[in-house]
Amino acid sequence: MRIWLNGVLRDDAATISPLDHGLTTGDGVFETIKIVDGQPFAVTRHLDRLVRSAVGLGLPAPDVAQIEDGIAAVVAADPGIPFGRLRITYTGGVSPLSSDRGTSGPTILVATQEIKHPASTSAIVTVPWVRNERSAVAGLKTTSYAENVRALAYAKERGGSEAIFANTVGHLCEGTGSNIFCVYDGELVTPTLESGALAGVTRQLVLEWFGGVERDVPLEAIYQAEEIFLTSTTRDVQAIQSVDAHDLTAPGTVTAQVAKIFAERSAENPNP
Repeated sequence: MRIWLNGVLRDDAATISPLDHGLTTGDGVFETIKIVDGQPFAVTRHLDRLVRSAVGLGLPAPDVAQIEDGIAAVVAADPGIPFGRLRITYTGGVSPLSSDRGTSGPTILVATQEIKHPASTSAIVTVPWVRNERSAVAGLKTTSYAENVRALAYAKERGGSEAIFANTVGHLCEGTGSNIFCVYDGELVTPTLESGALAGVTRQLVLEWFGGVERDVPLEAIYQAEEIFLTSTTRDVQAIQSVDAHDLTAPGTVTAQVAKIFAERSAENPNP
């Protein structure tokens, strides 16, 4: 693991202030970038979303060139990662112990970590809580992740590896850290961004490279899906073998095609 903090490359003993607003209130945004054989994937798209999330949260727009320097520094310092994640965290910085932001400026953290490849298939569990598609942070990748932590624990207690949310009007939305795709009558469908789902980088690449439609569907329609897969930065395209203990073929025909195309296209272009 290598860490770049506010312009300085450090080891894993790097520290931030206990008054950092990202710690005390979750006032921050982040991006996770996949590393394959030492090469970060889709950096430009992730940085574009980091800026959108920061501005949407009311933080100053990040200095993208500075963050690119941080990415280059941690990758050069830890070049042998066969598969891993690179995490960029951008917070409101040192602030009062309240919801008010301070004036010290943002904290910027870039770190790498080697991880295991995810399983090719998985199980998902729907949860009794909802995403608020009208929230001030809807569609932003913020560090306020407590509801995701709680939902994921709920899913794992029931044999799943990911939790699936509906939104306030009962439409299928997203996972704690993933987007969801379903196949109905051979058609690939994913929830709209208006549902409150995050505009996932892998989600968008699947739509561009394979196709599919964005459409709101009731949460209950998940049980009528012929196939389901999740997309995320480190999952890529992960087939789902069961939802709430309802078994599915995994991978199905469409899922296998999507996974193949995604693997081929991403190998051809590491910064699509």
